[in-house]
Amino acid sequence: MKKTVYIEVTTTSPSFNLALEEYVFEKMPRDREYFLTWRNDNAIIIGRHQNTEAEINEDYVREKNIQVVRRLSGGGAVYHDLGNLNFTFIVDAQPGQKVDLRKFCQPIADTLCSLGANATVDGRNDILIDGMKVSGNAQYVRQGRVMHHGTILFDSDMSVLGQALRPDPAKVQAKGVKSVRSRVTNVRPCLHREMTLEEFREALSSALMKDGFERYELTKQDIEAISVMEQKYKSHAWNYGYCAPNAIVRRKRIEGCGTVTAHITMRGELVGALELYGDFFSTLPPEEMCSRLVGLPLREASLRCALEGCNVSDYITGLDSDSFAALLCENEG
Repeated sequence: MKKTVYIEVTTTSPSFNLALEEYVFEKMPRDREYFLTWRNDNAIIIGRHQNTEAEINEDYVREKNIQVVRRLSGGGAVYHDLGNLNFTFIVDAQPGQKVDLRKFCQPIADTLCSLGANATVDGRNDILIDGMKVSGNAQYVRQGRVMHHGTILFDSDMSVLGQALRPDPAKVQAKGVKSVRSRVTNVRPCLHREMTLEEFREALSSALMKDGFERYELTKQDIEAISVMEQKYKSHAWNYGYCAPNAIVRRKRIEGCGTVTAHITMRGELVGALELYGDFFSTLPPEEMCSRLVGLPLREASLRCALEGCNVSDYITGLDSDSFAALLCENEG
């Protein structure tokens, strides 16, 4: 069994902390596994495949000086403040491993239960207490390693959370709720005794690593390397990306998959460019699949033929080739 290394991150800069995650994932020795706990100052963390401008209340975000940073993993946008505790597992992936969130969510839920909360794992990536969301989770699987990270709303400001994010109307309708704010809650009042966030952090790390771990302090060299990687997470190009204004837009919420939005730029009768956005997860980069369809007519038969031998679920977890082709060609004659 590989040694587990615990990094208790003390910085609260969103761009630095996301760069730190990538640094541990990409650069630190692979002969061990890693567990991180960290907090961010006010920020919205955008999923890898999301259209940022569609996810945030831009005027409110600007007024409140809330940072917007895109992460490596898929899934939906989440709000962070100093009342929110984040955690990250970085471990070996099994050969051919797909996105598997429950494997990491269940120990978190079990720990919350041991502290007095009625926690359960629900749907693709949520941990609930008494039916209300306290934790959203996401994964990034690449080159034999998996990064699983999640939020825990310990004592967050719900009034800001509800105004900073734009709830997806399709998601609201599917879940039968009125707003993002009405279906989330904080962990702190649900525990069997009063705890500070730091006490909760210690209880969580001790419970998850009861078989032992080694603490690691970032060195000066680590911090310098992370600061270089951080520039990506500070850039407008990474955090907001580009959506072609004249693109055909196809959008659908698919049970067990999430929301998929396709921006299709046509060159005459052929697909000139295809970009995918949404809160879906992926094992492989969706851009690789999209490249197969460039130069083809926007017809289901042509797209299905191009997708033969391509496991669409590797690129959009939970989706098959027929459903994907139908989504792209919806309303086409």
